[in-house]
Order: sequence, then C-alpha cells, then structure tokens
Amino acid sequence: MPTTLGQNQYGKAENRVVKITRDGSTHHIKDLNVSVSLSGDLDDVHLSGSNAHVLPTDTMKNTVYAFAKEHGIESPEQFGIVLARHFVTTCEPIDRARVRIEEYAWERIATSGDGGEGGGEEGGHSFVRRGQETRVSQITFDGERVEVVSGLKDLTVLNSTDSEFWGFAKDKYTTLKEAYDRILATDVSARWRYGWSGVEEPGGSIGAPDWNESYEQTRRHVLAAFAETYSLSLQQTLHQMGTRVLDHRDEIDEIRFSLPNKHHFLVDLAPFGLKNDTPDGAVYLAADRPYGLIEATVLRDGADARISPDLTTL
Repeated sequence: MPTTLGQNQYGKAENRVVKITRDGSTHHIKDLNVSVSLSGDLDDVHLSGSNAHVLPTDTMKNTVYAFAKEHGIESPEQFGIVLARHFVTTCEPIDRARVRIEEYAWERIATSGDGGEGGGEEGGHSFVRRGQETRVSQITFDGERVEVVSGLKDLTVLNSTDSEFWGFAKDKYTTLKEAYDRILATDVSARWRYGWSGVEEPGGSIGAPDWNESYEQTRRHVLAAFAETYSLSLQQTLHQMGTRVLDHRDEIDEIRFSLPNKHHFLVDLAPFGLKNDTPDGAVYLAADRPYGLIEATVLRDGADARISPDLTTL
C-alpha cells in the first residue's frame, strides 16, 4: 500500500541544566529542563535510513550544556532563542527549531548571621526550591522569524469568598445546588505570546522585551485579577485575568488559560451534632477529581490566535 511521510521532527528531550554563577561569595542559580526539536529535510532518514542529514541528539544535548557556559542563562527565553537560531543557521538540512524550557525557581535560605536562627541575612550559596509555579517557555525559529510563547503552570490560588455560581442550566440529571458564597480555587496554567519576532520593523528595529520583567509583571497581573474579581463563574475570572494582562503588558498579543475548578464541598457535620457553615467559618472537603476544566484565549484586537488550544502540547 503506498504511503506518504507526513510531518516529522526529532530532538533531545528534557536536558536538565543547572547553571551556577559565582559573584564572589554570592552565587546565583538557574535550573532548567530544556527540550530541543528540529525539522527540515529529513525524508531520507525515514525512507531509506540515511543519517546524512541527521544531527545526533547527543550533539544537541552537548550544545545545550556548552551554550549554558558560553552564553549564560539570563532567562529561559533568551537561552531558547540563542539555541533555536544556532541549530537552524548552522545545520543546513534544518529549517525549523523548537526549544521548550521549564525553569524551576530557587530562593536563598536565610542564615543566622545576626545570631538568630534562620532570621539573619540571606545566604550567599544556600537555596531552597520554591514550591509554587513552574515557569515555561517555547521558542520557535524558522530561519526568519522568532516566536516566543512564555507562561507558567501549577500556580495554585484560592479565594475563600467573593465567588458565586447560580442561574445555570438544569436538566433531570442536575443535582448541584446554587451557590451564593463559595470557595474558588484553581491551578493556573497560562501561556502568552509576544508580538516581538526578532525581525526589523518599518521605522527601525524593535528590541526584545525584558523577559524576566515581563514574566514577573504578567504573573503579578494574573494574581491581582484573580484576587480582585468578584466572580460569578470561573470563566468570568479567566477573562478578567487575560484582559488585565493585555491592558498592562503591551508586548503580549495573546494569552490562553487552562483552569481546573478545584471544588471544595461543605462537610456534613450534623451526625456529630455540629453546625458547619457558621459566621466564624466552615470546614470543607477539598476534592481533587473529578473537576471542571475551564479553558479560553484572550486576544488583543487584531491579533491572531496562534497558541495551541491544548496547553499540554506546549
């Protein structure tokens, strides 16, 4: 039966890179998980087994580590752009490179320099892994334009009030009661796409964003919108989060969220002679599954939707 070779790519996935920069007795740490994927003139290796156009994935791994030393790691975006451009411009059969990076954050451990226990100055070389979100980025280079999609995952947030859910559609299988004061909790997964492409624009070249500042400020606006929105639905909150980011960050054209609704149910304490939901508080069961999953993209006017609807592919 005749067949046709479709889209294909190959690469080296999940290269764990820890870069320590020493500034005297003060050290700085960058902890990345880097995956490289290349595509181009690769038909022969699939059809005949010829490896003439195949750059070994072991070489990709070595390049990642060498570039961490040669070029440093200012941000996942900067590092990914340098890598993607290198593979396309130095390996002739390759016309497209995609680099995906996760960054794991660390913070300094306070020392007892003032005579206290752990309450003194920040240590110069001791760190504790920060247990909040993971920063992510995807950089794609096609030989002409760079596309940068940044984001985060596993940022757990919760509002203990200022959330309602009522007036919803009902049928014979509906048992959910309307809620006029509920807990709203989710694990935020978000990706945002920058308008910057690395190509000189009419009137002069536009410089790349400050990737680290942009990440921190975007994260801040996501959290502020979550906290400040009186929510009638998680969908409404999602839209407010995206809108606030686009209103405050001109360098971003598109943002997409995937938000699981982490349900909290009042525990029935009546069998123990206790009234649960009282003015001084309540006890809830935090259910991990099943959960509602709310997903949507918010776009700047005139921008195209280019972030994949399935964030697990980014």
